Amino acid sequence: MANTMFSFGEFNYGGVQDKLGSTVENMEVDNIGGKQVYEAENWGSFGSLCSDYGIYGNSFSDYRKYQQQDQQQQQQPQLISDYGVFDDMQFQYGALSPPLQACLEEIAKLENIPTLVPHVEPPKKELKRDIFPVAGLDLLNNYGSGFKRLNGERISESNPYAAYTEVKSSNLSTEEIMRVAGARFIRTASQVSASDIPSMLSHPFELSFAGLSDEESRDVELVEFLLASAEKVGYQQYERATKLLTLCEKLCSDRGNPVERVVFYFCEALRDKIDRETGRPAQNKQAFDMEKAMMSPSETSFACHNKIPFGQVAQFAGIQAIVEKVAEAKKVHVIDLEIRSGVQWTVLMQALASRDFPLELLKISAVGTSKEAIQNTGKWLESFAKTMNLPFSFQMVMVPDMLDLKEDMFELDSEETVAVYSQFVLRCMVPQPDRLESVMRVIKSIHPSVTVVTEVEANHNSPVFVNRFIETLFFFSAFFDCVETCIEKNDPIRESLESQYFGNGIKNIVATEGEERKIRHVKIDIWRAFFARYGMEELELSSSSLYQAELVSKKFPCGSSCTITMDGKTLLAGWKGTPLQSLSLWKFV
Repeated sequence: MANTMFSFGEFNYGGVQDKLGSTVENMEVDNIGGKQVYEAENWGSFGSLCSDYGIYGNSFSDYRKYQQQDQQQQQQPQLISDYGVFDDMQFQYGALSPPLQACLEEIAKLENIPTLVPHVEPPKKELKRDIFPVAGLDLLNNYGSGFKRLNGERISESNPYAAYTEVKSSNLSTEEIMRVAGARFIRTASQVSASDIPSMLSHPFELSFAGLSDEESRDVELVEFLLASAEKVGYQQYERATKLLTLCEKLCSDRGNPVERVVFYFCEALRDKIDRETGRPAQNKQAFDMEKAMMSPSETSFACHNKIPFGQVAQFAGIQAIVEKVAEAKKVHVIDLEIRSGVQWTVLMQALASRDFPLELLKISAVGTSKEAIQNTGKWLESFAKTMNLPFSFQMVMVPDMLDLKEDMFELDSEETVAVYSQFVLRCMVPQPDRLESVMRVIKSIHPSVTVVTEVEANHNSPVFVNRFIETLFFFSAFFDCVETCIEKNDPIRESLESQYFGNGIKNIVATEGEERKIRHVKIDIWRAFFARYGMEELELSSSSLYQAELVSKKFPCGSSCTITMDGKTLLAGWKGTPLQSLSLWKFV
């Protein structure tokens, strides 16, 4: 039963149980750039498997209504199709940059892994040199050398920048525009002074725009100005940086194309950075509590879950892994380190109810700080379990601080098979290493059969400002491109997502330092080294889990641009080749 898959196509959410699907065999695996890519189209037909679960419907208001009426004991449970809010917003302001060569300045060094928090260097004196630091140029060059066309073919180039001097077709993605601009910037950084802005407009390399449309050419120039401004900020040349920012602000807009919108929010972040460094008073804007917003169901998180594929891709692959690990268990105990709406566990309930032998108990322990929110989630899950005649227990584990989490807070049973589920939780504690290590010690003491970890695949933890800026720019460029494709232009959700979540995320990563910088995503390589300290071993994702991920992505209208690759044993879900999230499985040895 190790590879048993759960099926959703024939499930009647009124209570009729479905049958387990069959094992996935003979997968075709292509190798692209050294990473395995799994294509669902090449796997043949799998019947009704997961045919109807890609999107959980549109009745978000029903979920809120249920919350308001939770005291009514006889209320009929809502269908799973009415609950689209699997809050994946932890990743909305953090996403994955594309593969690039290791750069010691760009990642937290291995000797710093015990804390995962880099040393914040004191402000450097202004340098006379007017070009990016070598590490910054190398980072831009790494992004540039990885430039690919949308059809996946690498452009033949006789020199590192040939791909950008003769682009043979238009319709570049937002991130590809950034790559072109980065390559051009490298060529001109040492030749153009920021005090001579007009000379940047008349670029000396006329062929650099060959093959680009007028709009793409303007976008490339706009990004070049942004990179030049970031360079000056990195060297504390704030007057020069301000001149370049003023020019950028005239050319960008929060309602323009994706490149213009990306530049708009990065300009805001650089302005804030300059104000902080020069002691200017901050603008009085109403504070947006991003962490609180991500914890609670909202129209924005609902829309992202239903329209952007990454969250559901990782969710279903992760749940499939849990199903396989508890396949023979009579008692199943899931510990969710941050449950949010809990919609993901209705998927697990369906799979367990479909087994050939009865389940004695499914217990879910939800860790959190908001008692009311967790109570609402628990009541809804209990009602859902009743519709399936599934023996179910829900336990709240309330902790004001993760330092207070202890093993004895969980009602553990020696006969249980325990699984730990961590979705965008650990990255929140990277700035608080004592809490991160405390949680890891608790998990180790519980010794679960599997720990499922979903995280943002990005490096936003560099102590070097320029490197952090470049990583963040490419990372958000992929996300803005995704939003442009997946969410309608006039949808108010898009403006809320970009201005509140993306905008504030960019500002925190780019403009702040020290304890104030809360967003410090690290990539899977750093997590691997960290988990190894606690005796954890990474597990393989089964072919069934990989198939679930591919099939979910194909359910979305924009699913053709969602890419799923493997980094070792870790699944990376991304956009047009740029990873955005990671899913990995772990056990203690």
